[in-house]
Amino acid sequence: APSSPSSPIANEPKYEKRWLDTLSVPLSMARISRYKAGTDKLRSNAFEVLALDGVSTGILQFYTAQESADWLRAISTNISDLTLQNMKMANKCCSPSDQVIHMGWVNERLEGTDSSQLYKFKFLALKGSSFYIFSTPPVSTLDWVRAEKIYNLCEVLFKIHKLWFADDCWLQANLYLGIHQDFDLEDQRPYCFSVMVGHGKSHYFNVELGSELAVWEKSFQRAIFLEVQRTGSKTYMCSWQGDTLCFTVDFALGFTCFDSKTKNVLWRFKFSQLKGSSDDGKTRVKLLFQNLDTKQIETKELEFQDLTAVLHCIHSFIAAKVASVDPVFIDSQSIARKYMYSN
Repeated sequence: APSSPSSPIANEPKYEKRWLDTLSVPLSMARISRYKAGTDKLRSNAFEVLALDGVSTGILQFYTAQESADWLRAISTNISDLTLQNMKMANKCCSPSDQVIHMGWVNERLEGTDSSQLYKFKFLALKGSSFYIFSTPPVSTLDWVRAEKIYNLCEVLFKIHKLWFADDCWLQANLYLGIHQDFDLEDQRPYCFSVMVGHGKSHYFNVELGSELAVWEKSFQRAIFLEVQRTGSKTYMCSWQGDTLCFTVDFALGFTCFDSKTKNVLWRFKFSQLKGSSDDGKTRVKLLFQNLDTKQIETKELEFQDLTAVLHCIHSFIAAKVASVDPVFIDSQSIARKYMYSN
């Protein structure tokens, strides 16, 4: 509306400026979708925003790639800021050892699917000792026990699958990672990662933005590092040649194997003495240690019920040990952050 006159006459109407909302979509816990429904194809200069309660903006179509990128950046930044506020509020009710490190929306590929309609929105969270998978975000303290899946952070392995760029307008957005197809490509979506869990199972996820992928990678590394330091050690029951043994991974001592009945220590090695390993993919693993006195390699064979969880735990403890003596280790190992770029 036009501005009201500086010296209005009493009988003339006054004009006021005001917004007229066609639709209002709250951005707290909202999510963005850039894909055409039921496909792996990115929309050109368009995306959709969905609120926590499912209300959608519909497809927001822009005239240019730059306009689309600007709005996408602005909206995703607001969502991230509001998520951070929600995390801070949640952490006020949690103990120092049970803080939320990171949370947010992802797309999970459904098991057993091999064509287009294969992803479903999931909400992930890294909190305290656990990695959570939700169908809807936790908005109260009670919601945390209603997760679809909960895994111990010491026993999961984060892996980036894909950092490549589709041939579309998003290249200039400065929000994504622009490198060649150097990684295994299981489908047409970029910015994919998996979280491998016990018994050889894994969850395969995709995020909308390359910047989100970098944040998830760093957050997993940090959450696992903190959990290893808090836990200090983990012990697993195992067996070898009919004997029931206990295998302990200790942040300070390294590896220890002892008899479950007598508690007598059979052998102990530092992390630095582990020179290699191999396994049968089922239950049995061979650990190769170097004897500090003889300099010879000693092979220790063990069997575990959940071999995958044990191997992930060993990986987590060794990575945390290296990170504790080399503060820049985590950043140097970040695949996603290496390829982040900006003007």
